[in-house]
Amino acid sequence: MADDANALLTEQLRHANHLLQAQIRALQAELAHHQAMNAQRLGALEEQMRDHEKRIRTATEGVTQFKLFSGLASGGSGLMSLVAMLKAFLGG
Repeated sequence: MADDANALLTEQLRHANHLLQAQIRALQAELAHHQAMNAQRLGALEEQMRDHEKRIRTATEGVTQFKLFSGLASGGSGLMSLVAMLKAFLGG
């Protein structure tokens, strides 16, 4: 009877061991899947950040160029007004 009980206990322990090993493999597969998904999400976020930064730089560059050209145009028209005023006062 003791041999039967030992054999049964051994078989139960082997079965429990197999179940635990299967569960560990499933958890490892799930962890690998989550790591791959997180890496993909992080890569997408970094790409969006670079694209957003590029767009901001392009917009800033456009605004700076516009301000430069409008300043030059304003300065040029002011200079021409001053020349016309001097010409009018000096009898030209």
